[in-house]
Amino acid sequence: MTERLQEQTGELVAANAQIDSRRALIEAVMSGVSAGVMSVGSDRVIRLANSSATALLRTGSTSLVGRPLAEVAPELDALIGGETQDAIIQLAAGGEAKTLAVRITRDDGQHILTFDDITQQLLDQRRAAWSDVARRIAHEIKNPLTPIQLAAERLQRRYGSKLTEDDGTFGRLTETIVRQVGDLRRMVDEFSSFARMPKPVFRHESLAELARQSLFLHEVAHPEIDFVLETAGPAPLVCDRRQLGQALTNIVKNATEAVAARPEGAERGRIEIDVRYDAQGRMHIDTSDNGIGLPVERDRIAEPYMTTRKGGTGLGLAIVRKIVEEHFGTISFADRPGGGTIVSILFDPSILAALAGSGTSDDDALQEVTTRHPMLTRTGTPA
Repeated sequence: MTERLQEQTGELVAANAQIDSRRALIEAVMSGVSAGVMSVGSDRVIRLANSSATALLRTGSTSLVGRPLAEVAPELDALIGGETQDAIIQLAAGGEAKTLAVRITRDDGQHILTFDDITQQLLDQRRAAWSDVARRIAHEIKNPLTPIQLAAERLQRRYGSKLTEDDGTFGRLTETIVRQVGDLRRMVDEFSSFARMPKPVFRHESLAELARQSLFLHEVAHPEIDFVLETAGPAPLVCDRRQLGQALTNIVKNATEAVAARPEGAERGRIEIDVRYDAQGRMHIDTSDNGIGLPVERDRIAEPYMTTRKGGTGLGLAIVRKIVEEHFGTISFADRPGGGTIVSILFDPSILAALAGSGTSDDDALQEVTTRHPMLTRTGTPA
């Protein structure tokens, strides 16, 4: 009997050790995957959750274990009651809208939920579709523009001098044609820029000088607005000078339009660019204005063809975001205290330094960036 008890005790110890080993293996696997994984009991209380689930649901340091799923993510809780195995849902995590691809496995009242963030993937797909649309529009519109402009200019030269000076209708009409063709050509150029953005060439540049030039271009045309640059020095940054200059110019252009759209009697317009470093060495470029502020559709203002201005193409901020993402940065929009808008761009100079003297097609440079920062995506945010 003693020997049997010893054998049974040994078997129990070995079984417990095996269970502990399996538990450790499962926890190691779950902590190493990027997808969120949760085990939910029949009472819909979370029994187990990995760190990715906590990060995706933006619960901070608060543990998910022991909390009702309906309290953490009502959208996920609603899926458990049905028979759906795969679903795509939208939820607000930490004040940010996210799109999750969810898969549910059911077993005797227990539920295993695996989910991944596909927000950026869907955004990339939409941008690719919009790029194709822009390419087609540019091709279809650009071909007839040149003969229209040439025909109008020829009419001006041939018949303009033969008409009486009192009759200015002909001149005004032909000038309107030429001017409108020029506007269409500029619009087509924006379509082309968005559809075929050239690869950036990274060089050491002074961001303060780029910001100063962007302000100067509008300062001459808008003397009624105060343009201010705040910077502690040249603010060196590895970047594509032409593209980043275009991004800053587009932002300042939007700011001047927002200031001009204010009602009569408003305070003097002011547009300010603040270039600074934070404690982590990251570079911030904040452009603020006292204009009419952000539109209601503020979450979509950087999407292609999203515009609130008459005659706008909706590509200006889409191009800006594309340029910022090509520089592994992020862009955000916020309300300015007292009225107006703040556009904030964030870069990490240490990441861009590895790309000095290269284009994004340089595989060695990109490999160095991804090796040094393996969790970094093209958008400059952790994967």
